Amino acid sequence: MREVNVKRLTDCVKEMCIEATHCLTPDMCEALHRAAGAEESETGRQILCQLLENLQIAKENHVPICQDTGMAVVFLEIGQDVHLVGGDLTQAVNEGVRQGYVEGYLRKSVVDDPLLRKNTGDNTPAVIHTEIVPGETVHITVAPKGFGSENKSRLFMLTPADGTQGVKQAILTAVKEAGPNACPPLVVGVGLGGTVEQCALLAKKALLRKVGQSSSLAHIKALEEETLEAINATGIGPGGLGGRITALAVHINTYPTHIAGLPVAVNICCHVNRHVEREV
Repeated sequence: MREVNVKRLTDCVKEMCIEATHCLTPDMCEALHRAAGAEESETGRQILCQLLENLQIAKENHVPICQDTGMAVVFLEIGQDVHLVGGDLTQAVNEGVRQGYVEGYLRKSVVDDPLLRKNTGDNTPAVIHTEIVPGETVHITVAPKGFGSENKSRLFMLTPADGTQGVKQAILTAVKEAGPNACPPLVVGVGLGGTVEQCALLAKKALLRKVGQSSSLAHIKALEEETLEAINATGIGPGGLGGRITALAVHINTYPTHIAGLPVAVNICCHVNRHVEREV
């Protein structure tokens, strides 16, 4: 049994919130560079070059990539041989978010009640997902999610008869309805199977995959490729101003489901697909 003080999680989450809002992962940067080279529309190329310039400015000047620094989504994979000590886990994570957003001068976007709408002032609470896994470490992923794209995410409860074509159409429907408002080029996370809540979580986790890393299942890999091609044939393009590159990737995660259902969740992310991982 290995002891881990939750103060270490607080410190990590604080640093990760700031890092995630200032820098994209190398795979995202590379995907945007490839997109700029592949885009056929002059306007689309200009938009992509501006996005790349913005990334460089944010990194060099240590400022947020986007003014919407998101709602903090934190994934914790906790080894079953870890004993967490020193306080409450949820409080420790939220304290890390609070410190990161206050001391990092990041925009505070969380309200305490969905209807009363009073800002909490420190971007807490975070959305926290925990999973018990083998081992004696804690793997942390911090993924701030902006709501320009989150608002365009969709859930479809299809019937088994809808099949592969129904799934593809559902994803296309979500992307077309999002149009320019989700700040393309997009990364499209898809959950397929499970129940309503499991499906949505699968879609969110799909955004954490390295851009363009295909599913290990041959039929799902084919569906990812076909759907990406269909999305990029819509003509929405970078910034919604027309072009070939509307999405950088479609990532589909699956889970077993009930004989009577075919849940599909589409979690759309803008070109600022932010996440940072650490292990303690």
